[in-house]
Amino acid sequence: MNNERPLKAYGWIWLKGMAMGAADLIPGVSGGTIALISGIYDELLSSIANLHPRLILQGFRTGWKGVWKEANGAFLLALAGGILSSVVLFSNILHHLLSNHKEALYAFFFGLVAASVPLVGKTVASWNGKHILWGLAGTLIAATITSLPPSDVGSELWVLALCASVAACAMILPGISGSFILLLLGAYGTAIGALKDLDIMRIAAICCGALIGLLGFSRILKKLLSRARNQTLSLLTGFLLGSLQALWPWKQNLSLLYTHSDGREIWSQTNAWPGMEAIDMLLICGVSALVGIAVILGLNRLGNTSSAPSK
Repeated sequence: MNNERPLKAYGWIWLKGMAMGAADLIPGVSGGTIALISGIYDELLSSIANLHPRLILQGFRTGWKGVWKEANGAFLLALAGGILSSVVLFSNILHHLLSNHKEALYAFFFGLVAASVPLVGKTVASWNGKHILWGLAGTLIAATITSLPPSDVGSELWVLALCASVAACAMILPGISGSFILLLLGAYGTAIGALKDLDIMRIAAICCGALIGLLGFSRILKKLLSRARNQTLSLLTGFLLGSLQALWPWKQNLSLLYTHSDGREIWSQTNAWPGMEAIDMLLICGVSALVGIAVILGLNRLGNTSSAPSK
């Protein structure tokens, strides 16, 4: 971990955090993908995994300066600040886009994730038969998970905390979206509504659950990357590829699953081909996908540039 950074570097980390926060708000896109592409994934995992209650005792015994450095506090603070500012700034905007321009928004993220597949894939040292099998397994797992119909688990605080804990595990996995897990569990609308309305109690429950999930799962993932890095990265590449089906912009309703108390209807859906009568929307979605590709290539270049050693 790099604890000695110039101030400018933390500005870049803040921006990467904003990109992660925006991605995590969209079902189907993972903030972990942004972290991996922008070059901060390993440091993020290590920093979260190193957080432990013993650090508090250590702070009282030996001083907080050493604890701050051991916890990589400056990095986590800059990243968390970016994520939080993105959630505050973009939650209303993304809620509007999801409600009124869903096809174009999903096309943007389809392009983003599609461009991420080869970038993550090239981090695998060699694509031999074993790694290809791991990639195929990841593709199948992600495609299966993202094809499941959403449910409705209620909006009690403990339920929200539990759902957030599960979603946080997915949040740091490239290719599996924490927001999509919330959607499958039926808690996404409640979570977005809490952010939009600044419902402090529900936001606190979501944050507590997410923190527990992050602290626990980051240790597991860190061990996997240290002991079987190529296999794990092959699996994560498959996750990205399998998640593309969930981001296909055009959907067709199959059957009504349930209706919320506010009148919102939840349908089981399948991917569909756009009709030629929607040529204008085809062009808009094509441009949106190209913008998504450009954004992820820019983030990758930014990650390579900002992580390069300064002379």
